[in-house]
Amino acid sequence: MAGALTDPKQIPLEELDAAYAAIMGEIVSTGVAPHYAELARTLGVEPGRAKAVIARIIDLTPAWLHPGTDYIASFPPFNNQPTQYRVSVDGEQRWFAQCGFEALACRWLFPGRTVTVDAPCLLGGDPLRIVMRDEEITSIDPPTMVGYTRSMVGGDAASRPFR
Repeated sequence: MAGALTDPKQIPLEELDAAYAAIMGEIVSTGVAPHYAELARTLGVEPGRAKAVIARIIDLTPAWLHPGTDYIASFPPFNNQPTQYRVSVDGEQRWFAQCGFEALACRWLFPGRTVTVDAPCLLGGDPLRIVMRDEEITSIDPPTMVGYTRSMVGGDAASRPFR
């Protein structure tokens, strides 16, 4: 019985969904991911169960724990540890994005609110800023801003635009 309680592969999808929503809700609300002990209280489960739930969510998503700890380091599109991608909502900066592309996804979690991402250019250090509200990009500075990735995104190489 104790093994089933904390075996990440035995956790039902409904429980994972509830935990995912609770973690994301806490990050959106406070700017910080909860520790498994805090998540346990939110979900009404034992801490060991919450720890297993987080482990399973980490296995199923592009999130990760800080190496050697039980602390959520990254929970896309957010990063729990500071990055150069500072995210502000209605002028208040308390969030960090996982990467430059994930920063663009933060706006979906703050409907009707102004989301600003400030970051230094990784090539020259100059300041970059993009301001968004829902599906509208309201400002880009500099207007020539582009994004690059080392990942193979955008289809096959022959038809992919320069990245």
